[in-house]
Amino acid sequence: MKFGVVVFPGSNCDQDLVDAISVGMGQECIKLWHKDHDLQGCDFILLPGGFSYGDYLRSGAISRFSPIMQEVVQHANKGGYVMGICNGFQILTEAGLLPGALLRNANQKFICDNVYIKPATTNLLPTRLLDMDKAYKIPVAHGEGRYHADKETLKRLEDNEQIMFKYSSNVADTHEIYNINGSLLNIAGVSNEQKNVFGMMPHPERAVDPELGNTDGRAIFESILNLVNA
Repeated sequence: MKFGVVVFPGSNCDQDLVDAISVGMGQECIKLWHKDHDLQGCDFILLPGGFSYGDYLRSGAISRFSPIMQEVVQHANKGGYVMGICNGFQILTEAGLLPGALLRNANQKFICDNVYIKPATTNLLPTRLLDMDKAYKIPVAHGEGRYHADKETLKRLEDNEQIMFKYSSNVADTHEIYNINGSLLNIAGVSNEQKNVFGMMPHPERAVDPELGNTDGRAIFESILNLVNA
């Protein structure tokens, strides 16, 4: 399994992802420049967090037109795996690879904190090995993470088990905030209908190395690797 991390102008979590995949998970991982037209044989494409093109229009709205996104869209349409984290999630919604949109946080503030999420299903690649009763502590850092979609789309997401994660309380702390940004249905991540494209706002790559004091993110990558490499 060869992973590729797309780097856009303004990406600032690309190296975090490369380190998490290559050092933390022991997998081959390379960087792909946004002007490239070649995915270099990568099987799994990752779009990292950051502020691509400065987020001067809408988050992800300009990156959606980067040359490499033509290749990413084709890769996804052929059934290839793609996952966007934070700004990467925003890019995937702008590109039409994922349903819905990410709006300004309900409190109109940038949120940088550890939050808790729970898998909403175990029928998606990143969640298949996860415990649906466990609250996973994963960092967030975003100003536009409020998931929004119309009622029909939300119903399809629920009926088709496309909701990947929901914001949750820490089961050990009843005072933990359940919904940190106002997302509808507490949604923290979704998949496409074909279930090969995934997006999530929290940063699992920041919870892989034990030196960071939290390894809950490893379970998400382990779930991907266990089933993809099987």
